[in-house]
Amino acid sequence: MNLTTDHLADILIGIARAQNAVIDAFDRASPGFRTQHAAPLITLAANMRAGDPRMIDLSARILMRLQGRVALDAAQVKADLERLMSGKPASAATGTAAAPKAAAAPKPAAPSAAGTADASGLDFSIKP
Repeated sequence: MNLTTDHLADILIGIARAQNAVIDAFDRASPGFRTQHAAPLITLAANMRAGDPRMIDLSARILMRLQGRVALDAAQVKADLERLMSGKPASAATGTAAAPKAAAAPKPAAPSAAGTADASGLDFSIKP
């Protein structure tokens, strides 16, 4: 049997969803359980203070992502798995990925002839 990173990412996400369902059930029975008890302990298990997460922290970090309002991205979990299996530190992996994103960032719009700028190009950091 050949287990790919796609399969492993799906398995980890499925397990985290099952764990999240249990947390939801406890929170419905006892409101406040998620914020007062579950979230702090999951944060500890996820080793959120570590700058370079380890493979052992990944499952708890996936569960932490499910606790938030942002949808969980299977591609991001796959990328985390591939990085962790390669042995590269997170700073090196994110440093190369962040450079193209920074280069592709849109530049502020220049003021028009009337002296006003497009609303998306307003820069409030510059003093008049």
